[in-house]
Amino acid sequence: MEKLISCLSTMRFLGKLVGLVLVLAGIYFLGKNILFTTQVSPYWWRDISAAGSVLAVAAGATILVAGSNAIKEMGWLLVGVGILLIFVSGGVVLKPTSLWTFFVAIAALVAGFQLIRTGRIRF
Repeated sequence: MEKLISCLSTMRFLGKLVGLVLVLAGIYFLGKNILFTTQVSPYWWRDISAAGSVLAVAAGATILVAGSNAIKEMGWLLVGVGILLIFVSGGVVLKPTSLWTFFVAIAALVAGFQLIRTGRIRF
């Protein structure tokens, strides 16, 4: 009986590990065609939004990871503001991607999250 319990806990751990690998693969496939650039701008407001985007995303991620449940919405708001500021600053270059790469990335993300959360993939 103890061997069965040990085997089941090992399988759950391996499932979560595979899920994490799938999430990281999905992030890689989505992110390999997105370039974040820094450029010297003659306009002073572009530098402010570039620095603000880094600070907002960092603060939002910190709140999401280390904050209590009461302030999680603030973390998501800061991440959204940071993403918006990245696009306003003009420091994002989106390279063309194929539909197949996009599909593989989204499928890997969804499957990975399902494995981490539930331990199985439902099609």
